Amino acid sequence: MADTAHAKTAAHVHHPDGHDHGTYRSYVIGFILSVVLTAIPFGLVMAGGLESRLLTAGIVIGAAAIQILVHMVYFLHMNGRSDEGWTMMALIFTVVVVVIILAGSLWVMHNMNANMMPQMNHDGMPQLSGFGT
Repeated sequence: MADTAHAKTAAHVHHPDGHDHGTYRSYVIGFILSVVLTAIPFGLVMAGGLESRLLTAGIVIGAAAIQILVHMVYFLHMNGRSDEGWTMMALIFTVVVVVIILAGSLWVMHNMNANMMPQMNHDGMPQLSGFGT
């Protein structure tokens, strides 16, 4: 009988309302993964990045995508079973909205950069190394 009670506390506790609630261990794992997935891109960027800016950006974006998944699994307890698939529908809707917002923002910023007035073009200006130079 004691083994059964211990097994219920060690694993995810399934409540009658159909929601799985995490354990202390799962929250700690999620927290550690989140810290690592934040520290890696931060350290990479603060160290000056890699020789390829595209590779640096890819690593940062990849870590961000993995961190989204970590948060959904360890903190929001999203899986395919809960709420009869409504969480998956909410996830798909969220992904669609985020893609629309990101694509629209990048499109607007690109068009603003392409249509800048010639005197505002900063590409031909010399780079200043510090104040007073």
